Amino acid sequence: MLVVFAASFFGAFELTLPSSWSSKVDAKSESTTGLLSIFLMAFTLALVSFSCTGPIIGFLLVAVSTQGSILGPTIGMLGFAIALAIPFTLFALFPSLLRQAPKSGGWMNTIKVVLGFIELAFALKFLSVADLAYGWHILDREVFLALWIVIFGLLGAYLLGWIKFPHDDENRRTNVPQFFLAMASLAFTVYMIPGLWGAPCKAISAFTPPMNTQDFNLYQGSVEARFTDYEQGMAAAKAEGKPVVVDFTGFGCVNCRKMEAAVWSDPQVADLLNKKYVLVSLYVDDKTPLAEPIEVTENGQQRTLRTVGDKWSYLQRTKFGANAQPFYVLLNNEGRPLMGSRSYDEDVSAYVDFLRQGLKKYIER
Repeated sequence: MLVVFAASFFGAFELTLPSSWSSKVDAKSESTTGLLSIFLMAFTLALVSFSCTGPIIGFLLVAVSTQGSILGPTIGMLGFAIALAIPFTLFALFPSLLRQAPKSGGWMNTIKVVLGFIELAFALKFLSVADLAYGWHILDREVFLALWIVIFGLLGAYLLGWIKFPHDDENRRTNVPQFFLAMASLAFTVYMIPGLWGAPCKAISAFTPPMNTQDFNLYQGSVEARFTDYEQGMAAAKAEGKPVVVDFTGFGCVNCRKMEAAVWSDPQVADLLNKKYVLVSLYVDDKTPLAEPIEVTENGQQRTLRTVGDKWSYLQRTKFGANAQPFYVLLNNEGRPLMGSRSYDEDVSAYVDFLRQGLKKYIER
């Protein structure tokens, strides 16, 4: 859907609603008074400008469906509504500003095209989440980065006027703001290139697939879980005589990727996780079907666990009383907690203390 919206922004076609809809709503707004009339006039504006508003609203709705959270998209909707309302409020309070308002022209199409590139970039992000959850292996990390490098490289080329789209003016020139935006886009492109060989690229770690999907990796400082199954991890810990770090995470968890890039990449943390503990990462959004569905009772209600992610999410809720990711808990090799848990916090020293205290308690026991 986002790719279709991006194509619309690039000028392939116009997304429009039937004109009769806006005509009827406009007529209704003129025949009513008060707040209802204002609401209907705003609704008319949304219908008329659907070719611009539809893709942005669609993007926010996709975020709701893939992230499972309504807070971010709600803030996005509110910001979009406020941004749309502010000009009309200002013009109503200060009518003289209308004379100074910029006239429509090629700059509006430039904004649409830039938004089209951004839509494409986020389309890949959402596809990546589904790809990881269902195990399709279409967008490994280097493939994802290669596509983002191309997208933002082309965005920089467009802003410099090297490429044009159907609705661009023939004599379009690069103005100063576009020049600086082009510099930023091209610099961002260059920044991502080392990631093709395994560089962490911490600035975009929240968006890229995990490092363990990278086929060709020259970077040796990353931390990768040895196990993604709880029972297998506990069996290995008992055999090796080590405590366990259980990492409840998710393929679509932005904060999980931030923790892995900002905290796990620290040499002290990496050394503790790789040498002193058995690390078990449990993905609560893994859509891999279980060999056989599991019937469980939770809060007095019967439920069926059908996927691997369902199983780990149920384990987190019932054993540790939490349902947010990332969530880190330290266990002895009998499965008993060594100390309190940790969630999202990029304080490296605090995380090192957390691991060391857990190790100390394991040795004491």
